[in-house]
Amino acid sequence: QVQLVESGGGLVQAGGSLRLSCAASGSIFKVNAMGWYRQAPGKQRELVAVITSGGTTNYADSAKGRFTISRDNAKNTVYLQMNSLKPEDTAVYYCNAGVVTSTPYKILEVWGQGTLVTVSS
Repeated sequence: QVQLVESGGGLVQAGGSLRLSCAASGSIFKVNAMGWYRQAPGKQRELVAVITSGGTTNYADSAKGRFTISRDNAKNTVYLQMNSLKPEDTAVYYCNAGVVTSTPYKILEVWGQGTLVTVSS
C-alpha cells in the first residue's frame, strides 16, 4: 500500500561523502516525520536523524556536524547527506516514515528495505 524506496548507498573511502535518498509512494494522504536509522553488523538498529513535516530536525550525537537530513514534501522524499564518513559509519541504513494513507484512512509506520553504506579506512 505504501512503500519506501532507498537509494544512494555504496562504498566510499574514509573522509568521503554519500547522499542517501528515500521516496515514499502509494496511497498517501500525508507523510509525517521521516528518519534514517542504521544497523551495523552485530549491533542494534539506531536512530541517525529525523525530520518532521515542518522541517524540525534531530540528530544522533554521532551524526551531528557531519550528516544533514532534509526533505522535499512535494516529492515525499527524505535525504541524508553524509560527509566526513568514518569506518564506524559502515552499516545498513534504513528509511522510516509515519504515513497517513488516503484510502482507507490509516496511520502507518513504514520502513524501507535498507541500503548498505561501507566506509573503507
